[in-house]
Amino acid sequence: MNKKVILGIVISVVLVWLSVRGIKLQDVLNDLEEIKLSCVFLFVLIMFSMQYLRSYRWGVILQPLEKIDQLSLFSVTCVGFLAIAAIPARIGELARPYLISRRSSITMSAALGTVIVERILDMLTVLAMAIIVLFFVDLPSWIVKSSIIFSLIALGVFGFIIFLIMRREAALKFINIILNRLPGKFANKIDELIHHFIDGLEIITNVRLFLYLLIISIVIWLMDVLAIYVLLQAFDFDLPVIAAFVAMIIVIIGIAIPTAPGFIGNWHYACVLSLGLFGLPRADALSFAVVNHFLSMALVLVFGIGFLPFNKFSISEMKKQMNNNG
Repeated sequence: MNKKVILGIVISVVLVWLSVRGIKLQDVLNDLEEIKLSCVFLFVLIMFSMQYLRSYRWGVILQPLEKIDQLSLFSVTCVGFLAIAAIPARIGELARPYLISRRSSITMSAALGTVIVERILDMLTVLAMAIIVLFFVDLPSWIVKSSIIFSLIALGVFGFIIFLIMRREAALKFINIILNRLPGKFANKIDELIHHFIDGLEIITNVRLFLYLLIISIVIWLMDVLAIYVLLQAFDFDLPVIAAFVAMIIVIIGIAIPTAPGFIGNWHYACVLSLGLFGLPRADALSFAVVNHFLSMALVLVFGIGFLPFNKFSISEMKKQMNNNG
């Protein structure tokens, strides 16, 4: 863990340097002084609505297991996103499954399966948008290659999940061959966890519901594009809507890189890179990156900390819960 944290901090420092090199601080400050507060307010409103819709979508995914009230879903989602931003090595991803298992009869491993479904929906939606964007913008080869890699990973994971669900017995039989090499008590525990995990994936077999979730996912990511475009207008940058799509896609690729908590460095460099493709000066792109990152993280912190007293957790508790009974 310590090695990953140190490596993440080093990567963040390098990316921050790449983001600010050759830029005059005064140019950035001038941009910040001229920002339109009405657009900033609209950006915050859109991002809040996006977070609320995320929690609603998760509730739809969880519904076959148990119906959870919307307030609980929203509070757990906010604390979960705080954990993802604050805890290194992506361990924060376990926060939501852990917290929802404490509020319901849903096991943590089953809840983790629903989070995997969320990630698949997000990947499919963003990749579809990326493919459409390729028809309108001549993007650098590394972005195209990254999109292809993410597409293959998404299709591979999706195919494996379909196999787990549709050929459950065959999949479990194959997994048990591996588990038989482990100590009996440990093997039985993992076998139980896998069963619960597959239960959390079952919603994929409901075609109508899955399509409904895809529509919600499209709306969520279009809202993200709209928020980025609104913030670009806050600076009076004369950029097309497609620039917001490209910025969103590259930022998503960028924050996948393990860095220091809060996505410091990779978020900023991704913004500078993406907006630079449309001829925006580096100082202007960095100004946008600073505000975009600050507002996004501020929302995560405010709502996460606000709901934290009602959703307390620790890393050791999450790991213990996963190991004990899933």
